[in-house]
Amino acid sequence: MKNHVLRPLWLVLAAIALLLLARYLMVPKDFGVNGRSFTYGFHRLSSVADWQKFPDKFKGRDYCNDCHDQKVSENASSKHRNIQCENCHGPAYGHPDNPSKLPIDRSRELCLRCHSKLPYPGSQRGLLKGIDPERHNPGQACAECHNPHHPDQEVG
Repeated sequence: MKNHVLRPLWLVLAAIALLLLARYLMVPKDFGVNGRSFTYGFHRLSSVADWQKFPDKFKGRDYCNDCHDQKVSENASSKHRNIQCENCHGPAYGHPDNPSKLPIDRSRELCLRCHSKLPYPGSQRGLLKGIDPERHNPGQACAECHNPHHPDQEVG
């Protein structure tokens, strides 16, 4: 073969070899191969142990119930009974060791995540009762008028 054909061929082969060498040196040995079936995944098998040592950020309603049983039972009888406490109050990681880490978000934006009217035809989300944030008390925090644990009850 002529040089004008061999040079690009050698260049492509060198690039492939360089790529395979870089992959061999940079990718961990346990990346992608999991178990005896040799199925491939996009994680290191040894990272499972690392994640098991990682502390939970979201604890769940049962964790809140240990100290806030009155609020949890109050919420259990409201329309918000299916919503975990941490959806509004943030993750309980580090609480009660440091109560200031669990602030109460009373912002309008938090409530509007779920309570804005979204007309999705054919979706159950469109059936949820919602408000038009442009017309319903704009610029005012929802918690000024509504009890967050019982949103259908107005604050007196």
